[in-house]
Amino acid sequence: MSKSIQIYGFHGIEAQLNANPEYVLNVFIQTGRDDRRISGVISQLNAHQINYSYIDKSKLDRLTKGELHQGIVADIVLPTLLGQDALIKFVGGMSDAPLILMLDSIQDPRNLGACLRSANAAAVDCVVINKDGSAPINALVHKTSAGALNQLKIFQVTNLVRAIKELQKLSLWVIGLDGETQSLLYQLNLREPSVLVMGTEGKGLRKLVKKTCDQLVKIPMHGNVESLNVSVATGIALFEATRQRQSY
Repeated sequence: MSKSIQIYGFHGIEAQLNANPEYVLNVFIQTGRDDRRISGVISQLNAHQINYSYIDKSKLDRLTKGELHQGIVADIVLPTLLGQDALIKFVGGMSDAPLILMLDSIQDPRNLGACLRSANAAAVDCVVINKDGSAPINALVHKTSAGALNQLKIFQVTNLVRAIKELQKLSLWVIGLDGETQSLLYQLNLREPSVLVMGTEGKGLRKLVKKTCDQLVKIPMHGNVESLNVSVATGIALFEATRQRQSY
């Protein structure tokens, strides 16, 4: 069953209107806002026959729990995320070498949104997240993704290990990022059909997920930091894959 969330800020709402206006239920605009950007949004709302109304800034503040809303909030419907069967059917029907991002229990919504933003920028074919243990898709994820949610194919599976095994049957090479291994990301051939698996903040990949991967690699680190933020590591790994594929 589809659920609704409230999103806020011009970038996210404009991205939603440009990509999937049919999912926008209603828009609230701050009383007194009368500038070119608001006028542009209102023109889109009128064109798509989407309801909107003006409310006080204090009410917008309460709706967004104090987050920066820029004077605009929207109620949107989130499409139901498809599961493992749909994932395998989608990947099995691809003719080119897929590049898939799998996220193992990313619990911070801002990190999840940033990972999705990098996935969109790197043109991954799809993203796989786990149903239990992962941050829910909410307003913070939507905002941090900077509209990427509207452009990505996202599948939500009950069991990541089972999903990995099914993808391996389709001849995809499953690579886990793990700071404790000796193999380096940059030594890997990422031009082949690949799944990049990123672990949760702090703890990394869960033990069984790590064991099921075909190979573990790390991003070489210098300086005195032990690890990178998961969204930063995701961006580095995905764009290394993109670099290799574009130079092939």
